[in-house]
Parts: sequence; C-alpha cells; structure tokens
Amino acid sequence: MSLTKGLVKNRTVELLKVEVYENRMAMGHSAAEAAAAKMKELLAKQDGIRMIFAAAPSQNEFLQALRTTDGLDWSRVTAFHMDEYIGLSPEAPERFSAFLRNGLFDLVHPGTVHLIDSSSSAEEECLRYASLLQQQPIDIVCLGIGENGHIAFNDPPVADFKDDVFVKSVELDEICRQQQVNDGCFPNRDAVPTHAITLTIPALFSGAHLFCMVPGRTKAAAVAATLNGPVTTDCPSSILRRHPDCTLYTDTDSYGKQD
Repeated sequence: MSLTKGLVKNRTVELLKVEVYENRMAMGHSAAEAAAAKMKELLAKQDGIRMIFAAAPSQNEFLQALRTTDGLDWSRVTAFHMDEYIGLSPEAPERFSAFLRNGLFDLVHPGTVHLIDSSSSAEEECLRYASLLQQQPIDIVCLGIGENGHIAFNDPPVADFKDDVFVKSVELDEICRQQQVNDGCFPNRDAVPTHAITLTIPALFSGAHLFCMVPGRTKAAAVAATLNGPVTTDCPSSILRRHPDCTLYTDTDSYGKQD
C-alpha cells in the first residue's frame, strides 16, 4: 500500500507532522509502512534497534500491517512496552504484555523482548525497567493517545513533562479507566485496575522517531486539544508538538472538523 493511500489531509503543528486518512485501516497501514521503512533504514546502518510499543485496540490495524511487512529483520529488534496494570494476575488476558505478545511479539519474534512485571514490588520494577530502557538509546516509539490526552498512562493528574525518572507507578484517573471499558477490554469500570506502571513522558520523548496512531470518534476531543490547545499536562499529548520527529496518524473520525 502506498504511503499516501487514503490520505485526505496533512499539516504540521509546530514540529508535529499530522496525517489524516479516510479510515482507520488506511491509517494503520500507512503508519506501519512508514515505521517499517524507518526500521529498515536504521537496521541498514546499525547492528540493532530498540523499540517501544503501545498496547491498545487503537493500535490493531497498525500492528496487523507491521507484523505482515516483508523484509524486517525482527531478530535485531529489542522490544519494550510502555505500561502495565498493577493487580492483575500474570495470566490475565487484559494485561498489556498479553496484548502485545498475541498481536505482535509471538508472531514476529523480536530478538529480545523486555516485559514489565507488575506482579511484585512496583518500586523495584520501575527501577529495573528504567535501567533496561536507559542501557542504550531508544530508536522508535509506537504510541497512541487516550481519550483524556494521556500518552502511556501519563494521565493529566500525574503527567510531568520534566519527570526525573523513566518509569513510575501511577493511579489511573476515572476517564482513563472508563476508556478501558469503552474499548471493550473490561466489562465495567470496577473491573479496571486503579494503578499501573508507566513509562514517563521523558522516557517516551527519548525515542528518536515517534509514530502515534489515533483512530476513532472517541479520540476527537483529545486530538483537537493536542493540536489546537496549549501545551500543558491538562492534555499530556500536546507535548508531542515539541518532539523533533513525531508523526500523528489519524482517521477522519478522530481528526474531526478542524480547520
């Protein structure tokens, strides 16, 4: 599929590149093609690459297209994920590690996969995972945006653009927890864990190249605030406008009726 297949609009907001596609399938495939091209470019000049992935239904089309892309040497990829619930059993299907294993890791077999283990001490796990992330630079981050503008689990009440740690434990706000129900991941809000381990915004921003996939009507307010509001932790994703190489991929539903 061409990178411009289904592209209906593109613009730049500060440093943030924005591409709008006619539907979420075209969005996901185009984002995957761009991410795969960057992976191949980097692998042609360095021994391996380090990537961080988001786990959410908004990433489904992107992940499906990426895992079926020919010519990617996944054996030279070190993979991380960006957040994990606290309080779920290690076997729980709702865990983000399970989502990414089923949707990507167990299918493409990266050379190394580092999963967040939230089953014991959160404080110790934050330190362990941060150490792994900081061993070498992060090349690529594949992320989304939540209904409240969160990136990873940096909800507005806990988001900090200048966090002095790479990984922290957080309490999830109610909008975030309800989104997990809206996405079909949990039957009701009471079933959604109240706390999680998340990469911080500086950790995500340490990635050299960011690909942000945000489809769906439920994300329209967050996308509008990301692009048109002030850069503030009231909408954590607004900081994406300051990253030197980030592309926001939307569909017409999430982009809405801007400009």
